[in-house]
Amino acid sequence: MQKINFQKDSFKERKTLTEPTGNQNPFTLSIKKLIEKDEELSDSGDASKLPREAYEIDQVKMLWRKFAFLMKDQGMETFYNAMIRREPQDMGNNNFQLIVDNQIQVDYIGSHLQEMTAYFRKHLNNYAFSIQLSVTDKPEEELKFLTGKDKFAALARKNPNLHTLKTMFNLDIEF
Repeated sequence: MQKINFQKDSFKERKTLTEPTGNQNPFTLSIKKLIEKDEELSDSGDASKLPREAYEIDQVKMLWRKFAFLMKDQGMETFYNAMIRREPQDMGNNNFQLIVDNQIQVDYIGSHLQEMTAYFRKHLNNYAFSIQLSVTDKPEEELKFLTGKDKFAALARKNPNLHTLKTMFNLDIEF
């Protein structure tokens, strides 16, 4: 084992500063500088200078589904169900509308709306894209079928020919 010999001259004495020198380590973070940089990006990010590429409604619908499944994977079932239930409505001029069933969904989705808008802006490369929420004035009645008979009755109301098929092929709807 080798013995290490420390010399007194090899260590620098600690300096005690009584006033700031103005010299900073270039790798230190400053909260003030980070805030200023963030404000510069948002202020200098003039809307006319940001990209505004053209896109098709089919691209929006595809991204809509992708984002809905991302929300489902993150455990946000309410968000997922609201997005899947209705497709986005094009309001023109890069504005889209998400129609939801009630105010609870508006409040829940509203807290994630900025993240959603940023996702679409990035993937469409169009920073004029915006999404608005609104509550439907005609809530669709969602039927919850308890049995196969109930489901068959609802479908037969829409298409009476199902009764003919049932009797012709001697089908059993009890399952």
